[in-house]
Amino acid sequence: MSTEMHAAGVQVGTIAGRPTGFRRLTVASMATESEAREFSGFGHNGPRPGHILAAFKAAAPFLGFGSRIVHAVDWLFRFTAPQDWLEGARPVVWPSARMQQEELQLSATRVKALNRLLIELGLVAAKDSPNGKRYGRRDRDGKIIEAYGFDLSPLAQRLEEFQRVSEEGREERARMGQLRRRATIARKALVQVFEAVSEFGLIDDAWRALSDEAHTLSRALKRVERLDEMEIGVAGLERRRLEAEQRLQTQLAKDNESVSKDPVGTDSGPHIDTYKESLNPKKDTVIVSERSSSGFEGTVEPNNRPQRRTEPTEHEERGRVLRLHPDELAVVAPRLRAYLRVGDPKWSDIVEAADMLRRDLDVSRPLWIEACSVLGRQMAAIALAVVSTKDPEHFTRTAGHYFHGMIERAKKGQLHLDRTLWGLRSDRRDRTERGRA
Repeated sequence: MSTEMHAAGVQVGTIAGRPTGFRRLTVASMATESEAREFSGFGHNGPRPGHILAAFKAAAPFLGFGSRIVHAVDWLFRFTAPQDWLEGARPVVWPSARMQQEELQLSATRVKALNRLLIELGLVAAKDSPNGKRYGRRDRDGKIIEAYGFDLSPLAQRLEEFQRVSEEGREERARMGQLRRRATIARKALVQVFEAVSEFGLIDDAWRALSDEAHTLSRALKRVERLDEMEIGVAGLERRRLEAEQRLQTQLAKDNESVSKDPVGTDSGPHIDTYKESLNPKKDTVIVSERSSSGFEGTVEPNNRPQRRTEPTEHEERGRVLRLHPDELAVVAPRLRAYLRVGDPKWSDIVEAADMLRRDLDVSRPLWIEACSVLGRQMAAIALAVVSTKDPEHFTRTAGHYFHGMIERAKKGQLHLDRTLWGLRSDRRDRTERGRA
């Protein structure tokens, strides 16, 4: 064996590990060269170099190829021509090492390392000349006669792989986008629930534990990159959202039913009005203090003591009451909307519409005046709008009796319209999301 190797001009000591100046062979580099040899070229109707490069770039992020690798391959493609990829040809390019260093802004050592990486990744194959230099020649038709440098055939061989990977990657990216949107919706809904829990004074150990779990999971999802992990995490966050909403609704239902189906009032029959209707509408003017957004301060102007008050400002007329803008109330209470005369209502428009709506709900004018006195005009309108959202079967007697019961509870400080409105908003949001699904 030794004699035969010497006869071939190969020194045994060289094989033992002494440098030769030739490129070191590895399993990966030999596989790349084998891939390149199998390329037989495309027909005239086959893919063009631009198609191959575009497929590679689209798949690169999903194959873990960084920008430096993509830039290096892109640059090599500048030196190839369509005829190099036809049947019987070889897409070999031979840019000089100095050109490559200047283009990629890398040292000679780092360029060599990058070239080895391109070969190891199966993207290009090395076609070395006897003297180790890169060069090539073309004929008058532009066909390559002789070339030594980088063979781009492996990229052509992997065209179908690149197309498949990029398509799967786009689908996975779209799925990840959907999951991240679902996570955002669940996260915002949980924030809303926890804010309501805090406002209603319902915080206990169970709520704290649920909040900690949701917060930890939400933070972890921001770092997740794998689709399977994201699916599991989002499902967990949505379960906690459902648990939180159901728990809050259960707790609020116990309190909300403080206005029972048989509200405080007379024991039987419709409530008896003790008010005497006035023929002078100015004597029934309701005066409400604007000092409190809750609207619980206010009095009915005595017939014999006329009072003067300034008109509410535009900000007050369009501001929030119980975190609710006037146009939002018209959305959560659709029956009220039918009585609005304008599309962009102010609180005065809401009160006017409620005064018309109360006739359809069998709420007498004296009771309406009392409600405005106890609650304030805006809050009274909100309370009446809440009544209008109830199904007629909800009332043991009439909507008027139900409204009377609400006023009686308000007098005792037991009416919580903010919680009722939260429930209406939650129901509307759920219906909207089901409609989009």
